[in-house]
Amino acid sequence: MSIRWTYAFVDRPAASFALAHAFWTAATKTRLSEFRGERGEFVTLLPGGGADACVKAQAVDSGAGGAHLDFAVDDVPEFVKSALQQGAGIAAEHEGWAVLRSPAGQLFCAVPWHGESVRPPVVHGSRLDQVCVDVPPSLYGAEVAFWSGLLADWASAPGSRPEFHVLRPPSGLPVRILLQRLGEERPASAHLDLACADIAATRARHEELGAAFVAQGAHWTVMRDPAGGVYCLTARDPETGGLAGSSAS
Repeated sequence: MSIRWTYAFVDRPAASFALAHAFWTAATKTRLSEFRGERGEFVTLLPGGGADACVKAQAVDSGAGGAHLDFAVDDVPEFVKSALQQGAGIAAEHEGWAVLRSPAGQLFCAVPWHGESVRPPVVHGSRLDQVCVDVPPSLYGAEVAFWSGLLADWASAPGSRPEFHVLRPPSGLPVRILLQRLGEERPASAHLDLACADIAATRARHEELGAAFVAQGAHWTVMRDPAGGVYCLTARDPETGGLAGSSAS
């Protein structure tokens, strides 16, 4: 079972979907594909220069949205089988692809690989390269074990802070995973992280595009996009994904 490509999904309420994809195409210097799905709820953010997309967006009918991962694989049924053996559950099955749920309740998808191989470049000093899964304390250990077992060929290690655990994919895959232990018991959720050469400069550019500052962390800045979705600008190297002087997040 081999993961050939990874996608970060921007999930936003249908009512604000246009605001979301307008912001994220500008922030990532991409253009929209044709809309797909029964209600036109899916769209891909297409980079230029011959690179392959690694970010998609989805309009959701309920809830505040968030983020999730798609794993593009050679054999979807085999990946689903492996995920179930590690403790995942089936959320929905479709022809050729499936929606699964981690032990903490985070959704992710298994989809066919279509030959994607060229990672998009850093643009404007930043790169959307991480999905952070926010996990309640009671399920954090199980979630770390699940993802480490499912992604056995990824590097799995504690992050730069006690509440972080990082899963770094093999070279060439564009999206990695950060597991974050919450300070309170609430349902698991996920958000997007960008690696930034200069957080202040990226923040200023995103604010020009309609985003708003939310909070300041140790080496990250929490922002809110025009569709209401929270994401983080992190002080990680956009090329390597690591903090300066460290391989951890």
